[in-house]
Amino acid sequence: MRSAKIVAGFLGLASVCGMGQRVCAQAPAAGKNKRIVIAASTVLDGKGKVLRDARIVVEGEKIAAVETKIDKGAGPVDYDLRGLTVLPGWIDAHAHITWNFGKDGKNAGMGGTSQEDAYQSASNAWVTLMAGFTTIQSLGAANDIPLRDAIAKGKLAGPRILTAVEPLFGQGEKTGTPEEIRAFVRKQKQASADAIKIFASQSIRQGGGMTLSQEQLNAACDEAKKQGLRTLVHAYKDAVRAATLAGCTEIEHGTLATDDDLKLMAEKGTYLDPQAGLIIENYLLHKEQYLGTPGYTEEGFAAMEKILPMNHELVQRAVKTPGLKMVFGTDAVAGAHGRNAEEFIDRVRDGGVDPMAAMVSANSLGAEAMGMADVIGTISPGLQADIIALDGDPLKDITAVRRVVFVMKGGVVYKNVARGAIPAYAGVQP
Repeated sequence: MRSAKIVAGFLGLASVCGMGQRVCAQAPAAGKNKRIVIAASTVLDGKGKVLRDARIVVEGEKIAAVETKIDKGAGPVDYDLRGLTVLPGWIDAHAHITWNFGKDGKNAGMGGTSQEDAYQSASNAWVTLMAGFTTIQSLGAANDIPLRDAIAKGKLAGPRILTAVEPLFGQGEKTGTPEEIRAFVRKQKQASADAIKIFASQSIRQGGGMTLSQEQLNAACDEAKKQGLRTLVHAYKDAVRAATLAGCTEIEHGTLATDDDLKLMAEKGTYLDPQAGLIIENYLLHKEQYLGTPGYTEEGFAAMEKILPMNHELVQRAVKTPGLKMVFGTDAVAGAHGRNAEEFIDRVRDGGVDPMAAMVSANSLGAEAMGMADVIGTISPGLQADIIALDGDPLKDITAVRRVVFVMKGGVVYKNVARGAIPAYAGVQP
């Protein structure tokens, strides 16, 4: 009965958190004003620094203090995470949290608003949080909104969600005139979008050709800025440069971008969110569940096998581009929820990314790209108490990202198996 009530609340909840509001009402009231002290021998602060023998003091939803000079007479500790690696909760800049497999086991895409869809989406959110991701950007579907708002109000346990609601699909002249595109952007603002998702290219499975003109991209990204919204552009090949010149915020994917394109992005301050491996690996792993559903053909799967090394090569070149800001995104769809951290392994192993840079990309840099650097992404006083712990050191062994044993979001502990405790649900602490 409890689960049914949760899902009913998810489906019926009105939108309360959009329109540029970055942090909404946080989960259970029981954690609002509680003071919590965490002891840690190794802390990655989210900006590239390692702190040793620290105490993190949490009051309510926020970090109140980070102490590195501990008096012998210091007070008691609530959570002893010494021997683990403590760091800010991860940020996934690109996921599709409501994508599920249907009753027939096949890809159902973003699903709908049935009770079963709601259960699956709630489960996606839960396993993503348990994997250490305390904030994600879901790009995007209208049914992201009730899930986003249910989590923000404490009705469900899951990561903080930012959504693009309805994407702008590039179809050349059919997409509309520049003024019609501007009207579309304003419509998403009114629908409580946190960002604007733009498809400026075909799927890479179809060649990745450009589907919007420079003039159309200029209009979309300019209007979004006027509305106080960021733009995230699905772009390959020529669309990468076009979106950068249009002043868009972030390039998603970017496969087949040239070195000159990457340099231009660095000059313009455009963020890059490449996918080094997880998304294609997930498709190949679940081939039978995707094959035959809209957009997934045998030809497309053959293309993906060729594209995977291209994605590795893009990340390798991006790492060598001075000043290029590369954030962490997975494009997690059905089958990948809760496995988001595998992308870290791909980036380090196959893309040549330094392990610390990989962590920062999903912490302070990810927060900066979302315009939330003063809210999340760093273990620092005044920021949200989004704190996770790993059994192992990802700087020495990147596979430690698979072993998340502690998860706190907004001052509420959702998981604590560091000392054999049972994971909490919906903020009820063990």
